Amino acid sequence: MGTKPSLISLALATSLLSSFASAQSSVDEHLVVIGRQADTPLNIAANVAVITAEDIALSGATSLAGLLRGQSAIQISDSGTGPVLAMRGFSAGQAANNTLVLVDGRRLNNIDIAAPSLNAVSLSQIERIEVLSGSAGVLYGDQAVGGVINIITRRSQENTGGASLTGGSFGTLGTAMDVSAALNERWNLFVGGNFDKSDNYRDHAVSESGSVLGRIEYRGDGQRFFAEASYYDDDRELAGSLTAEELAANPRQANAANSSDYQHNLTKAGRLGYEHSLTEHWTLAADFDASDTQVNYISWGGAGETERQLISLTPKAIGRYQTEAGELKLVTGVDLSRGESEFTSAYMERGNTQEHWAAFAQASVPLTKSLSYVVGGRYAEVQDEIRDQSTFPLGGKLDNDAHALELGLNYRPVQGHRFYLRAEDNFRFAKVDEQAYTSQASLRPQTGRSYEAGWDYQGAQQALRLSLYRLSLEDEIVFDPSADTPVGGYFPGANINADESRRYGAMLDWDWQLNDTISLGIDYQYTDAEFTAGLNDGKALSWVAEHSGRMYVSAQFAEYWSAYVDAAYTGERFVEGDNANMGEQMDAFWLTNAAVSFRKDALIATLRLDNLFDETYAASGFYSDWGNGYYPGEGRKVSLTLGLKY
Repeated sequence: MGTKPSLISLALATSLLSSFASAQSSVDEHLVVIGRQADTPLNIAANVAVITAEDIALSGATSLAGLLRGQSAIQISDSGTGPVLAMRGFSAGQAANNTLVLVDGRRLNNIDIAAPSLNAVSLSQIERIEVLSGSAGVLYGDQAVGGVINIITRRSQENTGGASLTGGSFGTLGTAMDVSAALNERWNLFVGGNFDKSDNYRDHAVSESGSVLGRIEYRGDGQRFFAEASYYDDDRELAGSLTAEELAANPRQANAANSSDYQHNLTKAGRLGYEHSLTEHWTLAADFDASDTQVNYISWGGAGETERQLISLTPKAIGRYQTEAGELKLVTGVDLSRGESEFTSAYMERGNTQEHWAAFAQASVPLTKSLSYVVGGRYAEVQDEIRDQSTFPLGGKLDNDAHALELGLNYRPVQGHRFYLRAEDNFRFAKVDEQAYTSQASLRPQTGRSYEAGWDYQGAQQALRLSLYRLSLEDEIVFDPSADTPVGGYFPGANINADESRRYGAMLDWDWQLNDTISLGIDYQYTDAEFTAGLNDGKALSWVAEHSGRMYVSAQFAEYWSAYVDAAYTGERFVEGDNANMGEQMDAFWLTNAAVSFRKDALIATLRLDNLFDETYAASGFYSDWGNGYYPGEGRKVSLTLGLKY
């Protein structure tokens, strides 16, 4: 569903403790965080970090995945079809359905299990990225289990623009441009686009992608209106998986069985939004979103096609009242969506029509000038009409519902300090390709509850965030390679509601402005994730590293030069799917990146080195009784970007 204002996070959403660049800004700076209304940082009970445009420029990153790796407890997997973002202890296969990704509040997650197309968003168009660690079932409902990532694109009421050209290793070439024009005092036009081409690190992995975004916006007289359209084209060859021996011998090679494999994704999307200040205290708003995606592919030599259409409407009402203790905030709304999908391949024909509706409400209530609480709830229903030639030859109609409640306390004893407690339900509904490939009568909704406590400090030169959490799940929806194959199934295993699981964790983020020229920071995440019932009781969840983290140093030297280095660590973990912990754990590894930038007036030049020490590692891996399959991560890559901004 598109934008979802809501309970928990709206108020919750505004807890803005950011990455280092934010630490330099005023504690009372107003931003829109995760939800859709402006608020003051440190005010709400949630773990929210912000990656600013300055952070993006300083890093020199050339891709969204490269920027996000290791930040705010984000782990990334990639099997060649695109990066998958995991938060709070989920495997790559589960992450795309348990981490919600938004662009300006619009859902990027698909109605099937395919991962969101992160490459559809150009870094040059991003104003900031807001990361909510933890469940947000009241605010966003379905799939907001491990966290929410909201990518905010640039909006300007002035005449601005920019263009860049990137070249680098493996035949990489990229271009990007954007223009924002103030047509008059109330109307603004934005147009941006990018194109990227690369042979990439592995053989048979050539990719070409491009996107265009256009938006016209009106602001004035207590009203806001916008209309936007976007187009995304991504065409890439797929190199396939390797055995452990092949990975060690030559990670750049392609699997001979995948010599003809490719994937071509075309997505068109449109959006309308309207906001109106009804009274001094109440604002009404609504977004209407529509998208159409067509994917053609060859996988393991077999051709296939996927078509998706989705429309959604998300009206809401926001109320704000000033009291002696502070501002009382209310939000309520309805989320409506209808999605259709068709899957055709050499061994299946499948389709689904899914209708989803939900209602929510939230209140953020000040008790004193330093203490407030948040309370809210959501109820959702989903109906699937499934057609599958093997497992549902006569068709099937499935109805499911779920709910979420939340309660949070936020305490600010003195300036710059904040303590919070938070409890929130989460849920996700099974996707069509999960429901159509299960040996159960149908998959139940996955449900869970998250508990979290945290302390934040934000001073003139330092910012510190510490949080502890417990995430418990029931009926977790996973693919189990050892489960009974569905009647009519064409490969071993099935999607199931797994045994109960729980995740304990701790997060520590520290940013320090050492002096006028040097800043540094450390992120550390501890995750203890295991099954708590069934045959695998006490076993570690696969593909979840117990220890992970990141550290960085940036320096401004001379008048126009800056340097940046970061290193992301991923600890040992079992191969995805090895839920019984039968095999050995994969080795831990470090990925180090560095950048040097020159900025003078409108000119920007950046030299970026990804995987500086050419570490060989698996970006994704899957367990099998026949032998594990691994997808190598990218080796050392050098990129040079030249750009102009005005």
